[in-house]
Amino acid sequence: MATTPRSGGSGSGAAQRPNGTSQNKSCQFKLVLLGESAVGKSSLVLRFVKGQFHEYQESTIGAAFLTQTICIEDTVVKFEIWDTAGQERYHSLAPMYYRGAQAAIVVYDIQNQDSFQRAKTWVKELHKQASPNIVIALAGNKADLSNIRVVEFDEAKQYAEENGLLFMETSAKTGMNVNDIFLAIAKKLPKNDNNQGTVMKLNGNEPTQTTKNCCK
Repeated sequence: MATTPRSGGSGSGAAQRPNGTSQNKSCQFKLVLLGESAVGKSSLVLRFVKGQFHEYQESTIGAAFLTQTICIEDTVVKFEIWDTAGQERYHSLAPMYYRGAQAAIVVYDIQNQDSFQRAKTWVKELHKQASPNIVIALAGNKADLSNIRVVEFDEAKQYAEENGLLFMETSAKTGMNVNDIFLAIAKKLPKNDNNQGTVMKLNGNEPTQTTKNCCK
């Protein structure tokens, strides 16, 4: 199964098969990242979109917007990614970013128990106020520092299972599971018949867009 991330940035244009023909289907989904400040949300996005890691990442102000596409068999999945600020003063802005989102990644720092508790609060808020069929992934970031972890893997995994979440521990620094968590979300979205994505037929002409489930 072809599951390759494409180059970061705008990610426009039809993906090409080896024989040069365009793939015939493309899906576009809004994805939001939520979590406490300094858990590594921006670093995860930077690693996924550009394959980079900065040891000292400035805090996000408000929110940052990036896009990235991945290919799954004959479908191109484009993520419109909203990386939200974690500081408490920006909390009131969060609904503006997760409203209408088809997917969310809630991030915590495995070294910080408070960030895990805060992640649970975000999950509750999403279940209450976000789209009813939103796909939520829980990411335990900074897994490269697992030798000084505070939040145990099994504790987070159990919480995720009890709340219907995807779960992975990730490391923006090493790249561990970063692409994989976005891929897992992409694979789950097509199976949700009630998820409203955008379909674009890539047939060499201008894309035809409709608002229906697109990745069956």
